[in-house]
Amino acid sequence: MEYKTLSNGVKMPMLGYGVYQVTKEECERCVLDALSVGYRHIDTAQSYFNEEEVGLAIAKSLVPREEIFLTTKVWLEHYGYEAAKKSLEASLEKLKVEYIDLVLLHQPFGDSYGAWRALEEFYDAKKIRAIGVSNFYVDRMVEFANFNRIRPMVNQVECHIFNQQKVLKEWAKKYDIALEAWAPFGEGRGGTFENPVVCEIGKKYGKTAAQVMLRWNIQNGVVVIPKSTHIERMKENFNVFDFALSADDMEKIAALDTAKSSFFSHQDPETIEMFVKMIEGRKGK
Repeated sequence: MEYKTLSNGVKMPMLGYGVYQVTKEECERCVLDALSVGYRHIDTAQSYFNEEEVGLAIAKSLVPREEIFLTTKVWLEHYGYEAAKKSLEASLEKLKVEYIDLVLLHQPFGDSYGAWRALEEFYDAKKIRAIGVSNFYVDRMVEFANFNRIRPMVNQVECHIFNQQKVLKEWAKKYDIALEAWAPFGEGRGGTFENPVVCEIGKKYGKTAAQVMLRWNIQNGVVVIPKSTHIERMKENFNVFDFALSADDMEKIAALDTAKSSFFSHQDPETIEMFVKMIEGRKGK
C-alpha cells in the first residue's frame, strides 16, 4: 500500500473502499470482503445510511482498529454548529468507534462554517484525526482554507480521466490539501472503461482499464475510493501497486481531459435546488 501524508502528519492509504450506493443489506458483507482482500481504508457517509453496517463489519472483522482508516461525512441537514456536533456523536455511535480518522463536510452549501467549527472541536478533542471537505470547487476551497482556524486537510471531489481537476490540483498543492477522488471511473460515463487510449495502455502492462485509471490517479497523488459489491472486482481494484505508468502514458491520459463534470455542476443553481429538495424530502424520516 502507498500512503498520502496529510498536512497534520496523519497517513492516509492511497486506495480505499467506498460504500456509496451499497445497500444496508449488502454493506456489512461488502466491507468484510474488502477488509479480507486487504483494504484498510473505508469511506462512508451519513447520507449513505449504512454507517451502522460499516461499524458492524469493522467490529466483526477483528482487524485492529488502528490499522483501519475510517472516513465519514456530515450531511447538509446536519450543518450548523450544534446540529453537526449532534450528528458527529451519532456517527461515532453508529460506527462503534471511539474516533474517526477523517470527517468531511459533504457539500459546499448551507451553514458550512458552523459545521466546520464542530469538526474543529472534535479534532481538538482527538475524536477525529483529520478534517476536510467534499465537492468544494477551487474558489470555495481557497475561501475555506483562509477563513477558518484549521485548514481542510482533504478535499474529496469528482476526479477521473475525463474530469482531471487540473486547476484544483494546483491550488490544493499550494494549500497542502490532499485530493481524494470519488467516482474514479466516472461510473463508466462517456465510455471510460472502453476508452481506446486507456485500454491500449492496459494491454502494455497486462492490466485492465480500471486498474490503469486507478494507477493514473494514484501517480498524480490523488487518493481513490472505488466501489464494488463483487469481491473479484475488489481484488482487481486492489491490485494496482505492482506497476507504474510511464511519463508518456501519463501524458496520453492527461490529453483525455474535458475539464467537465460527468454528473452535474455544484455551481449550477438547479443543482443547489436539487439538494434543497432532497433535504426537504427527508424531513421527518
